[in-house]
Amino acid sequence: MTTKQLTEQIKKKKSFLCIGLDVDLNKIPQHLLKEEDPIFAFNKAIIDATHHLCVAYKPNTAFYEAYGLKGWESLEKTIKYLNYNHPEIFTIADAKRGDIGNTSSMYAKAFFDDLGFDSVTVAPYMGKDSIEPFLAFENKHTIMLALTSNQGAFDFQTKTVEGKELYKQVLETSKSWENSKNLMYVVGATKAEYFADIRNIVPDSFLLVPGVGAQGGNLQDVCTFGLNKNVGLLINSSRGIIYASNKKDFAEAAAIKAKDLQKEMEKIIKSQLSD
Repeated sequence: MTTKQLTEQIKKKKSFLCIGLDVDLNKIPQHLLKEEDPIFAFNKAIIDATHHLCVAYKPNTAFYEAYGLKGWESLEKTIKYLNYNHPEIFTIADAKRGDIGNTSSMYAKAFFDDLGFDSVTVAPYMGKDSIEPFLAFENKHTIMLALTSNQGAFDFQTKTVEGKELYKQVLETSKSWENSKNLMYVVGATKAEYFADIRNIVPDSFLLVPGVGAQGGNLQDVCTFGLNKNVGLLINSSRGIIYASNKKDFAEAAAIKAKDLQKEMEKIIKSQLSD
């Protein structure tokens, strides 16, 4: 998927919502445990109820790897279901991979060629030769960790090195890498005060923003400083949507939560990006 196609979906749906499909069998409705594949049954119901309200889905691969081969098969079934039924929706493999050379190439092939994701999250600590193999795939996107929403982000990411915060150096350096046009960046919603500086460095890039909702991030604050002329944001909500109910009405409850966010986003688009 191209960024132009993603932008068109945002305009059409008046939404820049990304829904995280982080499935914990201890949290899903108990009646689904009787299904042959409870994880896929849960995901399918969530997708069927919310696909018209969001522009992206983001399965965190750890929630599938934890269940071994069956979990990986559930992930494969989920992405196939999305690509077949909703090819217009942007898909993100939240895998946070990061290694060098052929290893990165194999990770990229696994998520882009085999599974068919539109994008994958990566960690930049090992530098350009760990990221460029992902960037070589046409019409695929590499979403690099820049400034995350967790408490440990302050251990390294905001430290000043040679007069500049490390996350700023990461952003600036990444722009020089081959096919950097295929880069997007992860910026946590709980770091809303940093968005203005980030936009000065990467004004046109898409930012994947976790942390709205359960983690305490504020949508309005993020948009005030993070929106660009094409919106340029994917706001992720996981627990706040998919676990809105643990009863048989879970999908309907998820749709209500997603609709609330979509409506808020529609208002923001109209007020901040109106002609």
